[in-house]
Amino acid sequence: MPPEHPKPEESLEESPEESVASIAPLFSGNDPIPVAITRLAHGAGLPLPTPATEHAAGMDLCAAVAEAVVLKPGERALIPTGFAIALPLGFEAQIRPRSGLALKHGITLPNAPGTIDADYRGELGVIFANQGMEDFTVTRGMRIAQMVVAAVNPVRWQEVGDLAPSSRGEGGFGSTGTSSRNGE
Repeated sequence: MPPEHPKPEESLEESPEESVASIAPLFSGNDPIPVAITRLAHGAGLPLPTPATEHAAGMDLCAAVAEAVVLKPGERALIPTGFAIALPLGFEAQIRPRSGLALKHGITLPNAPGTIDADYRGELGVIFANQGMEDFTVTRGMRIAQMVVAAVNPVRWQEVGDLAPSSRGEGGFGSTGTSSRNGE
């Protein structure tokens, strides 16, 4: 239950710091979400998922391969991470490509973003695809993807005869074109 907000006459008696603290949310976007993690034997010595910078949205995942994996152009492989997680109910983990690997080498994740459900307890694996022009080698400890933990709201379907109209209507799959809105 959210905290009660002070009544206007009460807040006049408080200092500004007390007033702000009394209406602070119970959860902020900076509060860590507790996620249980198990390191598997072949993940020994590798870092747990970690953001590369202070404000990064994603946490880097490292390859837990015993030997180098060489992907020829057009090939794909399942790369292990060496750990399993137990997300709290109401959350998912999204596995996303790393932009530098995509730009410099044509490496992508064909199912991006991959979804890890709260009830999955197996090892996290990354489906790696080489869409580049040259062989790409995955080595142990290489940062191969990023993981974002996000809230998922349950859905309650409400079947109706007709949907409310919108300005877009049924337009999709490129219906808005490629030019900017200002006509250039």
